[in-house]
Amino acid sequence: MSGTEFEELVAALCRRDGCTAVRRVGGSHDNGADVVGRLPDGRTMVVQCKRYAPTSAIASRELRDLLGAKVHFQADVAVFVTTTRFSGPSEKFAVEHGILAVHRDHLGLWNNGASLLSLGSVNGRGQGDARHRARWKQAYGR
Repeated sequence: MSGTEFEELVAALCRRDGCTAVRRVGGSHDNGADVVGRLPDGRTMVVQCKRYAPTSAIASRELRDLLGAKVHFQADVAVFVTTTRFSGPSEKFAVEHGILAVHRDHLGLWNNGASLLSLGSVNGRGQGDARHRARWKQAYGR
């Protein structure tokens, strides 16, 4: 799946969950947003999507960029969706600044029917137990 296709998938999941005015804005000069729209409760959202290799991790600077996009777009909610994991500092940064950090495991839950808003209750609660991380390292080498 290309980066654009991943952004389209995330936009489709937002629409499935009742978000409105959802549109993909990703590409060069996107001001840090790949998807924008309104949550079912009317709040505006800005979404950053990163389709990275499983051995990569999202660094704090990428979340800082999203925080800037939230200000630029005057959005109420910022969501970062990735196919990989967040570094410890970046996960902490997300929680401290109210960013919904959707990592590979949460993305799987969302894709399998959990709503975007329901993921907020598990935001910042880690990225799997020790057995899960060990299996991941065995499969992907990190």
